Amino acid sequence: MLLLAVFSVSPASAEEEKLVIESGKKSHSFMVEIADTPSARMKGLMFREKLDKKKGMLFLFDRVSVQGFWMQNTLIPLDMIFIKEDGKIAKIHPNARPKDLTMIGSGQPVKAVLEINGGQAEKLGIKAGDRVIYKVFAKEAVKPLAHP
Repeated sequence: MLLLAVFSVSPASAEEEKLVIESGKKSHSFMVEIADTPSARMKGLMFREKLDKKKGMLFLFDRVSVQGFWMQNTLIPLDMIFIKEDGKIAKIHPNARPKDLTMIGSGQPVKAVLEINGGQAEKLGIKAGDRVIYKVFAKEAVKPLAHP
């Protein structure tokens, strides 16, 4: 008798990395999936029916630029945390509505966007100006070179 095992790769089994947000004297850790390719960024958290409290998705961009997101095919409310290249939070869009096609913009150039459960940022006291600790963010803002 031959037994066949079928394995399915679910979104929950995707590789995750630790990210920390420093907010005042508190630190908040999240395990995040990394979306750093065009196809991963396009899919994002679409079709997910739940997201654990301490999990999220970090969208990384090749260059710093103004970004826009929408919630097409996204089934759960999300907080969108727009992050500058130095790791400081530029803006938080709370509780983006599932399946909404309204464009949600960063308002300024950003390096990344972190999506977590809707309402979580407010619940944890995370706000614009807080710092995200993750390997792609410079420890200090990059200063332009002086012209000779």
